[in-house]
Amino acid sequence: MSSTQRLYNRRRFYNASTMVLSGLATAFGLFFLTWILFVTVSKGFDALGLHLFTQMTPPPGEETGGMLNALMGSLMMCLVAVLMAAPIGIAAGTYLAEYVNYHWIGETIRFVNDILLSAPSIVLGLFVFTLVVETSGGFSGWAGAIALGFIVLPVVVRTTDEMIRLVPVQMREAALSLGIPQWKVNTQILYRAALPGILTGILLSLARISGETAPLLFTALNNQYWNTDMSKPMASVPAVVFQFAMSPFEYWNKLAWAGALIVTLFVLIISVFARVVLARKK
Repeated sequence: MSSTQRLYNRRRFYNASTMVLSGLATAFGLFFLTWILFVTVSKGFDALGLHLFTQMTPPPGEETGGMLNALMGSLMMCLVAVLMAAPIGIAAGTYLAEYVNYHWIGETIRFVNDILLSAPSIVLGLFVFTLVVETSGGFSGWAGAIALGFIVLPVVVRTTDEMIRLVPVQMREAALSLGIPQWKVNTQILYRAALPGILTGILLSLARISGETAPLLFTALNNQYWNTDMSKPMASVPAVVFQFAMSPFEYWNKLAWAGALIVTLFVLIISVFARVVLARKK
């Protein structure tokens, strides 16, 4: 057998081995993902019902109740977090992509943003606890929204930066050659071209914060009653799931599985919608 044939056979062996190992790794991950989804759906589906969206979280020992206050609290805090962090993230991403793209300042900001992107959420919750909760004198929905906003911010910054840099440079040059100011180039050309990607980043950040528990335990805490005043402690689905899952009451355990299923379905819907938006752009 010639050296060329031996080299060819060795490469075929390495390629086949890599494909087999990659397939096994994929099957391993899909197996546990399917298992988790099956358990969540099977246990959470039994507790689903209209009462889940019309009744408050029950006190200990009660066999009736829902998660209306927790759903409203999560919705309010997540929306406020996105509304606070998304404009700042879009502006910061535009600054990185258009003004300091090849400057050391831009690289430094990107490095710090990546650190914030990978920071544990419990650390951000503890930071907001020290910064907001202790200084204001109590837990509140605003503190929870701020903590979630710190999770949204780096995702939007990174996405906006990448999407604007993907816009062809010819579009910038054509607009600037006509005497259009830079701010109009950004708002009327770059944002329009990068809008699907930016929107995808915002939606994915919303999906991420919808299941965060640790930051809310340090900031919004929880509330068994109906509350729309964000200056007071506020209930949230992740916090209720965390509390009810560890309780000795069977009905609370069922509500915890139902809440986990709702969060899972919400993340799934948001993720699919984000991919549809991005696919339309492509």
